[in-house]
Amino acid sequence: MAGGGDIPITANVLGTIGTVLWCIQLVPQIWHNWRRKKTDGLPATMMFLWAVCAMPFGVYMILQDVNIPIQIQPQIFGALSIVCWIQILYYNHGHSRVKAILIGLGTGTLLGGLEALFILTLRIPYKKGITWPATLIGVIATVLLALSLLGPYFELWKRDGRVIGISWFFLSMDMLGAVFSLFALAAEGEFDILGGVLYIIVQDYSIVLELGICASHIIWRIRFRHLVRQAKEKGMSIDDLLGEVMEGKKKRESEGDEEK
Repeated sequence: MAGGGDIPITANVLGTIGTVLWCIQLVPQIWHNWRRKKTDGLPATMMFLWAVCAMPFGVYMILQDVNIPIQIQPQIFGALSIVCWIQILYYNHGHSRVKAILIGLGTGTLLGGLEALFILTLRIPYKKGITWPATLIGVIATVLLALSLLGPYFELWKRDGRVIGISWFFLSMDMLGAVFSLFALAAEGEFDILGGVLYIIVQDYSIVLELGICASHIIWRIRFRHLVRQAKEKGMSIDDLLGEVMEGKKKRESEGDEEK
């Protein structure tokens, strides 16, 4: 990536658009969680790993001296991920509000301190041409992000491919943020080849997996369109209808056991 020279205006503009999208991408998810007062279907591991991987990404981008918007992205992304993680701990894991907030603040402080430590430690050797530690940190961030995006697929598997608990506005903004960030990287002109390839792989991987989540839900609606139609006819939500179906199934099973 850029080695500290003048960064093209185009790269800054595209990077700024990507940053703005990634600044607000998790806001709809946070609102969605707060409004529903539950986080079913939103994996705690995904949000925790997002918060963790934001730290090495932040180190890598700052050492690479890319355009300022992309340097800021990991910091905001990590902070919002921690907020979502706090909500999951509070709504679905039985922690008190105070305990969940303290865990989140403690985690954020630790990650922020580690990021500052790595930047200060690696900046001098990096400027002397010793770049492999920075590249290793970039690889670690890539692996963590890749692992985090497998969490939603486990939730899809548990629900026959149905998506619950994930805001569609959040997914849309996340994918658009990745696209504009890729454009910003391309517009920079000069960048570290290995680092650039890693960044491109991460963003493409994220986009593909998120498109897979969208496709899974569409397929679920097609497969179970009779339930969707039935819920609409009864004026019920699909969750209420599925709950009613499950209760009926359990009742029939218990009656069958009594007859035996």
